[in-house]
Amino acid sequence: MSQLLKVQNFFVSSDGFGAGEGQSLERPFGHADPVVLGGWAFATASWPNRTDGAGSRGLDDYLVRDFAHGIGAEIMGAHKFSPHRGPWTDHEWKGWWGDEPPFHTPVFVLTHHVRPSFALSDTTFHFVDADPATALAQARAAAEGKDVRLGGGATTIREFLDADLVDTLHVAVAPVEIGRGVRLWESPDELRDRYHCDVVPSPSGVTHHLFWRK
Repeated sequence: MSQLLKVQNFFVSSDGFGAGEGQSLERPFGHADPVVLGGWAFATASWPNRTDGAGSRGLDDYLVRDFAHGIGAEIMGAHKFSPHRGPWTDHEWKGWWGDEPPFHTPVFVLTHHVRPSFALSDTTFHFVDADPATALAQARAAAEGKDVRLGGGATTIREFLDADLVDTLHVAVAPVEIGRGVRLWESPDELRDRYHCDVVPSPSGVTHHLFWRK
């Protein structure tokens, strides 16, 4: 059985940006407000670590609940892992997620500045300087027959799209423009030559774009 490379629950603004300018330790999304972009997911009953028994149901919740289904490894860009640029100066920095990251799989962080692997809970982070095809081969080997999730950010997703490696994408478009930052696309129509696409509005206000290979 083939292992798919999947983009899941990726947030963008209506003008196509996955993050704003000025990323920092305090602002992983730069000047963009992550609650505006991802509030639809944070409000669901299945959002990780929710303990209040509340949250929305329906399509948004289904997509959040499906995030980990059948996933055996994740690939992410260096700036999804960290705001640091250039060589690593602090190996004590281990990501924004605390001692229990939400991935529960091996994670391959693409970087030109490699550092030793480390584990937090049931997630092991590996740092690789590799082209998309090589990184995907490593992730597939670690996934042990399961699918691989491509976590972002937008630049990394574009690199894998340009290499024609992505099998399915779910992009949630928030009804807000942020004007500048890291762009996934000018228009989702850019992908229609290679992908089928269903566009599904949600009562939460976001519009889900679901792509799969033709």
